[in-house]
Amino acid sequence: MALVEVKVPDIGDFDEVAVIELMVKVGDTVKVEQSLITVESDKASMEIPSSTAGVVKELRVKLGDKVKEGSVVLMVEASGDAAVAPAAADAAPAVASASAAAAPVLVAAASSANGPIEVHVPDIGDFKDVAVIEIFVKPGDAIKMEQSLITVESDKAAMEIPSSAAGVLKELKVKIGDKVNIGDLLAILEGSIAAATTAVTSASAALSVASPASVSTPAVAPALSTAVLSAPAHNPGAATLGLPHASPSVRKFARELGVPLEEVKGNGPKGRITQDDVQAFTKSVMAGATQTKAQAAKAPAGGDGAALGLIPWPKIDFAKFGPIERKEMGRIKKISGANLLRNAIMIPAVTNHDDADITELEAFRVATNKENEKSGVKVTMLAFLIKACVAALKKYPEFNSSLDGDALVYKNYWHIGFAADTPNGLMVPVIKDADKKGILQISQEMGELAKKARDGKLSPAEMTGATFTISSLGGIGGKYFTPIINAPEVAILGVCKSTHEPVWDGKQFVPRLMLPLSLTWDHRVIDGAAAARFNAYLGQILGDFRRVLL
Repeated sequence: MALVEVKVPDIGDFDEVAVIELMVKVGDTVKVEQSLITVESDKASMEIPSSTAGVVKELRVKLGDKVKEGSVVLMVEASGDAAVAPAAADAAPAVASASAAAAPVLVAAASSANGPIEVHVPDIGDFKDVAVIEIFVKPGDAIKMEQSLITVESDKAAMEIPSSAAGVLKELKVKIGDKVNIGDLLAILEGSIAAATTAVTSASAALSVASPASVSTPAVAPALSTAVLSAPAHNPGAATLGLPHASPSVRKFARELGVPLEEVKGNGPKGRITQDDVQAFTKSVMAGATQTKAQAAKAPAGGDGAALGLIPWPKIDFAKFGPIERKEMGRIKKISGANLLRNAIMIPAVTNHDDADITELEAFRVATNKENEKSGVKVTMLAFLIKACVAALKKYPEFNSSLDGDALVYKNYWHIGFAADTPNGLMVPVIKDADKKGILQISQEMGELAKKARDGKLSPAEMTGATFTISSLGGIGGKYFTPIINAPEVAILGVCKSTHEPVWDGKQFVPRLMLPLSLTWDHRVIDGAAAARFNAYLGQILGDFRRVLL
């Protein structure tokens, strides 16, 4: 029996793709077209089948290796009746004919760019009813040429489908779990497809699975036609020698977070790992509910909290004491809980409590609302607090800084976050450049952001970038509390409900409206004297708001 080299076939216009999965080992008996390895480009992952039947005698690649057309994958001791998979050259006529047919349709699509632009599923090979497992965009997004829109998955490969035109996404025609085929309508864009016309001349020369060049015309994928399309599905339940199944974008996301993908349980179709799975794993590790294998190897025995030298968390069967009901926490609470735990443990926080006399300011607020009834903008005390905090932050800039190793980063912008209570949990929208906005503009923006928070429509950009946060319980009650700093900020202001109290004016007790303030600060950055001065100055501004002009 002869030793036969099994090489990487024509995988299209991909060069030096990474090996991300090994499906066989030395000694295994392989069949013709049985999957041997999985390779991954920036846009698609695909399985490479064997061109010969026999026994694996030597593996020539390992995880992480870069391979290309002609690279030797392994050595097989071929059996006597070994068959050979169809050569890639057989696909050439089909490629040429499809390319020739594509050109006139491309031109037609480009010439009809005045109306809405339809983006269709391009030619993804001999696949039928492939499942949509990821969606990267939403209506309103600005889409670039060849920007990935969705990920689809067959039995043998996952691939990202890019846009063949540029514009604004008006309507998405698919959802997670839908089955799509060549020519199905994916999305409707509004904008220009000028970029698409430039792709006409190169469409037949640069055909690939992940980069279709037309709006409604299929682009042939020789890579999959030889390496994947004819290969039988391997047993999904069988043990593999590499990483679990995930799309290229999810693998990249996991690498950026440092997540060991092999330890993440996939909840997508056929056990595929999704971005939500990676995020959930990360939050679980941060909350201490899960340990990675690397953490477990380093941490001393003793259960949860052992790495911090703590005794194990108590395990109690609550049902033995009486009826119970178990409810899973919402996603927002899980995410915020992990952040709060980290911040509470890592930041040496101290809280100063004080009171501010807001009698005149409240009267001014009420009068302002009466004067602006027709505008529909309601001014709240929180809007004045935001403006007052900006003035205090400018006077005491260390409160507007962040720790970066042994250095402090002083920010010359003032973005103020405010905690918003929503049905789904606490969210913190951010008023950007609060120093440049008036009370009415801040009030209007707060109302819009608070509504988005309640409706669950806040974007990540609207919740990031804060330099200081205010947590107000004014409408509920209470006197003082200790808010947890929102890292990487170094301070947070807690505000409770104002009450009328007797205050000595030097001659007699008079009723004054007092606002309780609770300032929590990071003792690594701020000392007690600075915190006392900040609170005192903030109280002076709230007592006489003309000070913000100084």
